[in-house]
Amino acid sequence: MANNEEKQNSGGRIKIQYYKSMIGYSKKQKAIVKGLGITKLNQTVERPDNPSMRGIVEKVPHLLRIVE
Repeated sequence: MANNEEKQNSGGRIKIQYYKSMIGYSKKQKAIVKGLGITKLNQTVERPDNPSMRGIVEKVPHLLRIVE
């Protein structure tokens, strides 16, 4: 478990992919995706790798995934 945490924090950046449409989901979930700066389906963005960013992705795992 410690190695996994070190891996996550050592990179500095994570790639987040928007892979499923937000149609039919709540406004709150749509706002999370828009707040990351994602506008198109299958778009990938790079964001800082920190616990808050990973927490955002964990809120909508059915819409977003972290690309290794």
